[in-house]
Amino acid sequence: MGSLNMKRLAKTLLSASITAAALATGGISTALADETCMSPYMAKIVGQEDFVYVWTLGVEGVGDGQDKLVTVDVNPKSANYGKVVNSLSVGGRNEAHHSGFTDDRHYLWAGGLDTNKLFIFDVHTDPAKPRLHKVVTDFVAKSGGVVGPHTTYALPGRIMITGLSNNKDHGGRTALVEYTNAGEYVATHWMPTDENLRGAKKGGKFADVYGYDVRALPRRNVMVTSSFTGWSNYMMDFGKMLQDKEAMKRFGNTVVVWDLHSRKPKKVLDVPGAPLEIRCAWQPNHNWCLTTTALTSKVWMIYEDEAGEWQAKAIADIGDPSKVPLPVDFSIASDDSGFFVNTFMDGKTRYFDLSDPENPKQVYETVIARQVNMVSGSWDGKRQYYTSSLLANWDKKGEDDEQYFKAYDWNGKELVEKFSIDFYKEKLGRAHQMRFGAYALYAKNSDEKLKGTALAVNE
Repeated sequence: MGSLNMKRLAKTLLSASITAAALATGGISTALADETCMSPYMAKIVGQEDFVYVWTLGVEGVGDGQDKLVTVDVNPKSANYGKVVNSLSVGGRNEAHHSGFTDDRHYLWAGGLDTNKLFIFDVHTDPAKPRLHKVVTDFVAKSGGVVGPHTTYALPGRIMITGLSNNKDHGGRTALVEYTNAGEYVATHWMPTDENLRGAKKGGKFADVYGYDVRALPRRNVMVTSSFTGWSNYMMDFGKMLQDKEAMKRFGNTVVVWDLHSRKPKKVLDVPGAPLEIRCAWQPNHNWCLTTTALTSKVWMIYEDEAGEWQAKAIADIGDPSKVPLPVDFSIASDDSGFFVNTFMDGKTRYFDLSDPENPKQVYETVIARQVNMVSGSWDGKRQYYTSSLLANWDKKGEDDEQYFKAYDWNGKELVEKFSIDFYKEKLGRAHQMRFGAYALYAKNSDEKLKGTALAVNE
């Protein structure tokens, strides 16, 4: 038997042993993912997560003032449940924003929208205490001028990074930037424009160069990207920007459908109003993704029609669009049965039923705080986590500037708060994006694997 087959056999046996151990504890699901906004290429937590890693913006005069990766213990069986168990500062303030794992979940990549640095954390050696493994400081030079590393998304052996801007005019012209898991630059894939569609078809009137999020539907050989705004807007004071008519014109109105394997754009779809996060369906017969538009407060479906063409259509309103509640993050259920969506301005989270995916119906809402940004849900749908910060210059002021991490149980009808951590009181800063960690992901932590966390290995 060749060495490659031996490795594959070893991996299969390891996977089987982990699965059998989890079955013995009654903790495994047939599902194949954890937080439902993650890449389908990653190893998966399917039971109780042990930690949530919060990528946090430093605030001058609060603690050490630095951006940091904050680790919260979220396993109810732990003696440290509901507590911060580690805080790792990275030096300075970089406009900490989004983060994402490599496909093997050994490393967590986190970006700075202002300094363009990429911080790579080792989360597998000791999941409770991540270590700063590497800092990439030449992202702009290597990428050919891309600014604002945003989404860091796992592909096989690769990290795909969306940019928000460029170093020529700090506007919205940007690209996807591809790295190896080891942190080596691979390629830059520029967004299609009216001047150069790069082989893509234009589905409407826009081809406006902006970028924001990226997700993949491997079974359809598709990547999908959304669009936001450039550095000159996202680093501006929010109130000032709202009063600037020219600034308010500088937002994206498109979603681009890409060929996943060739990295070539296939079609540019009109989705007006700054489509932000993308969440793709998990069920094998659902060939669609959803996004929400920040400026028009709508839910959009990006879908493959019966002719095999990709299309976009608005399918629901979020709150009262005339009041611009500003939809931000959302989290889809693992069985595609519904989703939570947050609206920053009113501090609410809403749950939409997706029994009819083309006609979502809101069935629940509640106020999380005076402002709310990110939401991450467990694969089993029983837990939802919330954080507060949008951008340093866009967060609310004074008493409305609440900064927190909150954990809830979801029973299918309402959210029940389990604990809350005040990030200002703990001198941590502005809590932004969350990613999950678990001992069961890593073989050397075998003694901890059976403590309420099950693992499925994605083939």
